Amino acid sequence: MAYQHYKPSTYVHTVINTVKTILTGMRLTFQRMFHPAITLQYPLEKMDLPERSRMRLFMKYEDCIGCNQCANACPVDCIDIETIKANKDEDLGITSTGRPKKLWLLKFKIDMAKCCYCALCTYPCPTDCIYMTTEYEFSVYHRENLNYSFSPFTDESAAAKKAEVQKRAAELKAEKAIADEAAEEAKAASEQPGAGESEQTETPPENPGQDLPNPEAGA
Repeated sequence: MAYQHYKPSTYVHTVINTVKTILTGMRLTFQRMFHPAITLQYPLEKMDLPERSRMRLFMKYEDCIGCNQCANACPVDCIDIETIKANKDEDLGITSTGRPKKLWLLKFKIDMAKCCYCALCTYPCPTDCIYMTTEYEFSVYHRENLNYSFSPFTDESAAAKKAEVQKRAAELKAEKAIADEAAEEAKAASEQPGAGESEQTETPPENPGQDLPNPEAGA
């Protein structure tokens, strides 16, 4: 490789550009030296996130009516819901917005590993029970730990509750059938004449010959 000779003008121009570049970079450094520090001592200090930040999903079980609208709106199917209709003699209470609860919510799971943080599930909820929080510290070592369950029922207790509700529904159906049959029998009995009631007959007069004409009277 042959040695290249630089012209004095080229050398001076290179030195000037180098010094100029260094001073341009150091200008920002000197400016920040006299400003208060903005570094947060994380995790002891945390930055306040905007109010409408989209982080981890949360669902308030007490206000959920099991309408399944959030699961239908989810584009990645990260919400899994299982419900069963309560019987007429069961009172499940009402939500904080005054809506009656008519379904047993046996399963409500959100897989945050699938969630795309679009918040589309929060808009159609009629009771506002599902919403995005500002909680962003939920990293785990195993992906299955990102599947959050909000129902108090386990798989075993959910199966037992389902069997109990179905059994009670069958009992209520049988009771209704018996009541309907008894009502039909009572209706049929009311349409028939009473048992001991005899047919009315014409009563003959007490003195049958009193009103008859006497043939000898006219002679």
